[in-house]
Amino acid sequence: MTSSNLLLDAHFLHIPNLSRLSNGFPLLNPSDSKKETVLRYRVLQSSSSSSLCIEPVDDVSVKPRMVFSSDGPITENKEATNNDILHSLCSYGKLTDACKLVEVMARHNQVPHFPSCTNLVRGLARIDQTDKAMCILRIMVMSGGVPDTITYNMVIGNLCKRGDLRSALVLLEDMSLSGSSPDVITYNTLIRFMCDNGNTEDAIEFWKDQLRNGCPPYMITFTVLVELVCRYCGSVRAMEVLEDMAVEGCYPDIVTYNSLVNYNCRRGKLEDVALVIQHIVSHGVELNTVTYNTLLHSLCSHGYWDEVDEILSIMYKTSCSPTVITYNILINGLCKAGLLSRAIDFFYQMLEQRCLPDIVTYNTVLGAMSKEGMVNEAIVLLGLLRKTRCSPGLISYNSVIDGLAKKGMMEKALELYNQMVEAGVCPDDITRRSLIYGFCRANLVEEASQVLKETSNRGNGIRGSTYRLVIQGLCKKGEMEMAVQVVEIMLTSGCKPDESIYAAIVKGVEEMGMGSEADELQKKLRQWKLLREV
Repeated sequence: MTSSNLLLDAHFLHIPNLSRLSNGFPLLNPSDSKKETVLRYRVLQSSSSSSLCIEPVDDVSVKPRMVFSSDGPITENKEATNNDILHSLCSYGKLTDACKLVEVMARHNQVPHFPSCTNLVRGLARIDQTDKAMCILRIMVMSGGVPDTITYNMVIGNLCKRGDLRSALVLLEDMSLSGSSPDVITYNTLIRFMCDNGNTEDAIEFWKDQLRNGCPPYMITFTVLVELVCRYCGSVRAMEVLEDMAVEGCYPDIVTYNSLVNYNCRRGKLEDVALVIQHIVSHGVELNTVTYNTLLHSLCSHGYWDEVDEILSIMYKTSCSPTVITYNILINGLCKAGLLSRAIDFFYQMLEQRCLPDIVTYNTVLGAMSKEGMVNEAIVLLGLLRKTRCSPGLISYNSVIDGLAKKGMMEKALELYNQMVEAGVCPDDITRRSLIYGFCRANLVEEASQVLKETSNRGNGIRGSTYRLVIQGLCKKGEMEMAVQVVEIMLTSGCKPDESIYAAIVKGVEEMGMGSEADELQKKLRQWKLLREV
């Protein structure tokens, strides 16, 4: 777009109260006393074919004119009028035109409205027009404005995204000179970019330089730096950085150490974890519950149960007593390892320690009991859960119902299902599928068919594999009429598997030695055009 096209896309602009113009670019500090203004721009062709003029006119008197010539914009408007136009352009998202207007005002020594410039820079940054954003920033600063930290951060972030670290560092210096202080986000953005691009040592030196220049020793930035050093250079180098930063007056706290412990634990680097713990203890920093829980989670995952007992013993002797999160980590790890009896011991130990289990604790134990076939114990625990502040939820009921169904205890499973509905817990596909599978295993296919019908009537979905199981079970019992009804339910419920599913059903029935039933079913499916004629 050439300069002569500025604002020519509309014959007039209606500019309402500026405090309400937010259309994606909220104005900062609008004048409360500014009354609603209507400026209309009449596009007039001047006597010269190479120039156009736009006249701002209100309802009473004619304002000065803005003339656009082929040599570039030449303004005759006053500064206040141009700032009104700038407000409007920013409000309506006319970023390109707003940029040109700011440049025009700068050439004519007019000071642009700083809040509008701030909004303009942010808008340009959002659409990755970084060069234009930097240009407006420079004009704003040269005119005496001080862009805020958020605005600078957006532009610095864009420069890092496109790999222009040099320009980002220059802008950081300009930011400080303009009177806007860099914050945690500023430093984190630059340090992350350096480390992610293989310049970890440069990131370390950069942070040291910032500390020497009087930058506050932000612990968040320090923690980010140390974790990145650990990721790219290893724990030994991270420990060296901790020592170096202490010399600069930036001392690590337990949060910084915990980030290193967590990073190494998640990657199974237990030797490095031991190195970090040794460093923590040698510097007189006390481990907190987060440190212990992170260690326990890693040790449980690797099956180091002796070490788990040792950590727990230490926790009991310190001020960091095990919390419900600690016990959940232990119980979950033991259940996954198949050590259910020990997990149950920890559950009752929680009660003895007056550490109330939460719903996660109950669901973990219920799920493990059901998988191990301890369904009677699971029912007892479910009853205990009902008496606590933690009401059984969908996961709680599903775990026990599935366990009962797998054991063939369908009467109890159905009873629990009814209790679930009465308690206001809505069954889902997993609940119904467990019941259907259980009924089919117990050769109670009619009951399974009934559950399917109820499910369909309620508009709930069932997988195709579940329908297949019921249909095959009905065919096995010679209930072909009911099997056909289930196929009809499957179709009307919106479950429409491809032809291979129907063919598999027919084949399954045939392989059970029920050739006539398979032929009858195949005939029905062909009538419904679900199977092609061979």
